[in-house]
Amino acid sequence: MTTSATEADTPAPAAEAKTFPYARTCPFTPPAEYAEMIGKDVSQVTLTGSGLRIWTVTGYQTIKTLLTDPRVSASRKHANFPFYFIAPPEYRTETSFIGYDGKEHSSTRRKAALTFTNRQVQRLRPRIEEIVDDHLDKLLALQPPADFHRVFSLAVPMTVICELLGIPQDQHDFFIKHGTALLGGHSSTEERQAAIVEVNAYIRELIQLKRREPGEDLLSRAMADYAESGEEYTDRDLFNMVRLLMNGGHETTASQISLGTACLLENPDQLELLLNDPSLVKPAVEELVRYATIGDTAVPRVALADIEIGGQVIRKGDGILCLGLAANRDPEVFPEPEKLDITRGSRKHLGFGHGVHHCIGADLARLELEIVWSKLFQRVPTLKLAKPFLEIPRKEGAVIYGLWELPVVW
Repeated sequence: MTTSATEADTPAPAAEAKTFPYARTCPFTPPAEYAEMIGKDVSQVTLTGSGLRIWTVTGYQTIKTLLTDPRVSASRKHANFPFYFIAPPEYRTETSFIGYDGKEHSSTRRKAALTFTNRQVQRLRPRIEEIVDDHLDKLLALQPPADFHRVFSLAVPMTVICELLGIPQDQHDFFIKHGTALLGGHSSTEERQAAIVEVNAYIRELIQLKRREPGEDLLSRAMADYAESGEEYTDRDLFNMVRLLMNGGHETTASQISLGTACLLENPDQLELLLNDPSLVKPAVEELVRYATIGDTAVPRVALADIEIGGQVIRKGDGILCLGLAANRDPEVFPEPEKLDITRGSRKHLGFGHGVHHCIGADLARLELEIVWSKLFQRVPTLKLAKPFLEIPRKEGAVIYGLWELPVVW
């Protein structure tokens, strides 16, 4: 990459830009339009919701390089940040380390990072196993068919993240509802605005409670860390961190549980491998994260300088989307990338991002998925879909791709 640019590199007229995002013909197949985009590596599109004209990047190595390039910013405050909709003010000003750069990012991220180290996460294994078993009990107590996504996929990670943050169990439905409004893809700007306001109000009250009655939870520890270090902070810093961890800690894992479970049911040869050799669960997690790539369009950036990629110049101030699904199907990195192979086990995928913004909860998500797919098919060996997979409604256009439901029988 270089910073050189010429007038000949000026982007094509807006009329030539395509409308984005594109629908997947199958949840595990990149949109047909990606074929041409992959050939170019860099393409220009127009976002459907906001009308903003941005760049998409598809190459595996190009994305990895961009995500470590100091000329690329994650800050939501830039005018051309690639939101999918006309963003209300809160989306530009209310953010946490996922939308910070440099020292601001590292300082804020550090407050949560100790909770999500691999050592700390592994200590949660017994409790997560209890949570998974408890929700499998609830599933099996129902008369099939049942909505696996609602009863199990949403409930398990929500319980885990609420316990980590010190949020009472009776608030789970509140956060599931508002998480869907923020990330589901069907909400209006007004609905998103209302969800932000209501979530912020709840978290402000939670912060006051933890200030009066601190506990053994991430929020209490973060406030204690701020007090001990003498760093200046506001309640806004705290509730932005909590909101980020709530959204990232349940919506993403819930979508991965449902999509991954459906994928195994649709690929009985791979499921049989897992059943015959339970030690394959860890490589299976990596392969299912790669194969589904639920965060395909969840890595937005803004160029801080002119950046040349393959003869095309992304101008300073332009929005960028790094398309993980395209990168995770790069045949030079993943042989036969269109094939699900749970023995592959490669951790090279970009399912958890890359660089300083690599998902802080990646180890927690891996552990939850490992426990889910270890226990699910042992306890419910006759599990199957209640309708053809392609008839199940999908979250097209959502920030986090997934299923609206997953009807199953057993």
